[in-house]
Amino acid sequence: MEDRKLTVRAVERALDILICFTKNSELALTEISSLIGLHKSTVHRLLATLEDKGFVVRNPETEKYRLGLKIWELSMHLSQSDDPAIRLLPAMEALRDRLGETVSLYLRDGAERLRIQAVQSNQAIRRVAQVGVRLPLSVGASSKVLVAFAPPEDQEELLNAPDWPESVDREAYRKQLAEILQKGYAISIEEREPGAAAVSVPIFDRYGKAAAALSMSGPVTRLSAEKLREYAPVLKEAAREMGMMM
Repeated sequence: MEDRKLTVRAVERALDILICFTKNSELALTEISSLIGLHKSTVHRLLATLEDKGFVVRNPETEKYRLGLKIWELSMHLSQSDDPAIRLLPAMEALRDRLGETVSLYLRDGAERLRIQAVQSNQAIRRVAQVGVRLPLSVGASSKVLVAFAPPEDQEELLNAPDWPESVDREAYRKQLAEILQKGYAISIEEREPGAAAVSVPIFDRYGKAAAALSMSGPVTRLSAEKLREYAPVLKEAAREMGMMM
């Protein structure tokens, strides 16, 4: 039994190391050790195993680690038919072409939202959205959509978390959620990022669950509050069609 616990713990630690690379492309041994709170000697042993199996690669010049080809190899076996980032891409491109602004797709993951797909605007002045970025659920149109249409118990768990930012008033946030739930969309103007504005709507899957958030964003010079509200019904219709594919 003790051996089994040790094995499980080693697997958990190895996975913690891999998760470090979700926000960093390259990391040194000391950086990984600090991120996961383990001694360098332990991390070094785990990295050696991961490197041997092809999950990480060490740069001999910088002595930093990055993800190896084995990760890519595994990702190729993901079912594309089950991946909304792939399945919804054509519809997102069509929406981008219609509105002329950047279109993004978000999923809720714990206390964060994860951008799993983005189609960049073709305009010279545009908002560039990077795929794979994690953002807090306390600010932004898509964050509030994901929370507003989440189960009540999930909302309360998030709002009552000890790490909820002090700068965001809980009661004011709850009122915003109620308004978003009623309207079916959220807008934000320079709320998270200076110079940027966005409108977001939920995507309901075939079971009626709010599975994702669809957003359109761009510079405030083109997207006033009035313009964002004008685009909301267009996003709702696109989200309805996308929901049929989820």
